[in-house]
Amino acid sequence: MSFELQGKRVFVAGHRGMVGSAILRRLADEDCEVLTASRDELDLQDQAGVRRWMADRRPDAVVMAAAKVGGILANNRLPVDFLQDNLVMQTNVIESAFRNDVQKLLFLGSSCIYPKFAAQPISEDALLTGPLEPTNEWYAIAKIAGLKLCQAYRRQHGVDYISAMPTNLYGPGDNFDLSTSHVVPALMRKAHKARRAGDKTLEVWGSGTPMREFLHVDDAAGALVWLLKNYSGDSHVNVGSGEDITIAELARTMLSVVGANAVLTFDSTKPDGTPRKLMDVSRLFATGWRPQYSLRSGLEQTYAWFLQHIETGDLRLGAA
Repeated sequence: MSFELQGKRVFVAGHRGMVGSAILRRLADEDCEVLTASRDELDLQDQAGVRRWMADRRPDAVVMAAAKVGGILANNRLPVDFLQDNLVMQTNVIESAFRNDVQKLLFLGSSCIYPKFAAQPISEDALLTGPLEPTNEWYAIAKIAGLKLCQAYRRQHGVDYISAMPTNLYGPGDNFDLSTSHVVPALMRKAHKARRAGDKTLEVWGSGTPMREFLHVDDAAGALVWLLKNYSGDSHVNVGSGEDITIAELARTMLSVVGANAVLTFDSTKPDGTPRKLMDVSRLFATGWRPQYSLRSGLEQTYAWFLQHIETGDLRLGAA
């Protein structure tokens, strides 16, 4: 069932984040009016405020890209924030969308919703078939609740609410703060520092053996807008590249992209997380969508963006 964006008002919640800003770039190619709201203008944890804002702006479609996100360290330190903040924000947006007759809603989840030892590649049907990875279960539970809430609204009220589960994303606008970042920006910042300082080693968390799938954020935005326009189904849809790589291989590729002449070392006292996480993207690919970036070309584009922005201070760097 096609949903045409021409002439529509599309609210992107979380437009300043990496994914949200990429969605804005992608929606610029559509003949639609994009609605955004700064945190000063709209607190997504304020139910009454979200209801008022939605009633005033009357969007035709909503993309829920706002979320409290972070890596293993942040999830371990802030379990309440990752569970409660996400539950409240997403519930307020979805409920207010229904109250104000939004025609289409796209909820963004995460590949961490799947069981730690799910069969690979992970199909959408693997959801709730086993225990979650403990290092990010708080965030995962919130995201599972969000996609189930969208399913519940579809079943009870017949509305066109869909969910997409992106794999590990990277690209322009990423978080390069080593205390809260994911693996790609963390390795990029470490490799950049090693190149600038002439360091002979670069430390990688864990054993380096876990396998992960990565997708450039502009490819993810393309897939999400594609689904907004072309998908209407009860099941969530995996969004990924369909290829994975070990963390060690990723780190070696990063050294090459950045041009750092360093040897990798591995800190086995740090957690590895899930041994492997590759998404089954056959449902998405069957709709006709494919990614444009290879991993290397995506990392090269991201590092060029990093270099352009590091001098301006327009990066989330945190402590070195």
